[in-house]
Amino acid sequence: MKQPVLLSLTPRPMSPLRGDEPIIGVPDATVVDFWRFAMPDLRMNNTRGLLAEFLVHQAVGSHEPRVEWASHDVETDDGLRIEVKAGAYLQAWEQRSPSQIRFSGIRARTWSRDGGYSEAKSYNADVYVFAVQTAREHAVYEPLDTAQWEFYVLPRPVVAALDSDSVSLGAVHAAGGSPVSFAALNDCIRSTDPRTGTTGG
Repeated sequence: MKQPVLLSLTPRPMSPLRGDEPIIGVPDATVVDFWRFAMPDLRMNNTRGLLAEFLVHQAVGSHEPRVEWASHDVETDDGLRIEVKAGAYLQAWEQRSPSQIRFSGIRARTWSRDGGYSEAKSYNADVYVFAVQTAREHAVYEPLDTAQWEFYVLPRPVVAALDSDSVSLGAVHAAGGSPVSFAALNDCIRSTDPRTGTTGG
């Protein structure tokens, strides 16, 4: 029988940052300055993904914080696990034409404190939300305007049936039907929850 790993380095709980905390030893620098340095452009791929996760987090009214190493991106207060994938037609760099949207990392390895990362990839969420920033001209691109976002919501069994680590927007559309707005996102996620035995949306 495998013995549990004894852990001696347990991180202490940290309060959420306000943004005005000083960076000790750097004159006049605060956490906001770091945020501006690290995430100055919400069109960047990693930051856009985090913004999409935040929008889903807000839509479902979750009070659970984001956990970097969790097997899913958002968890509702009643335990619904949500994976969020984001894409956009426009990028932060010059393009000849709008991007062809494809979502990657659909299957992923899980992590546990005793065993580290699993050897096999798996589907680790109950519901998958594919978020698309729809602007096609930089003159009107506004990542903070939820009206420019649309969301495809698929339950885990439908995503698993695609049997792929990455899927195109076309495949998501074919599997999940028409997208929904931010205003309708929570209701769609709830009606798609496979734990309730429904797959509506």
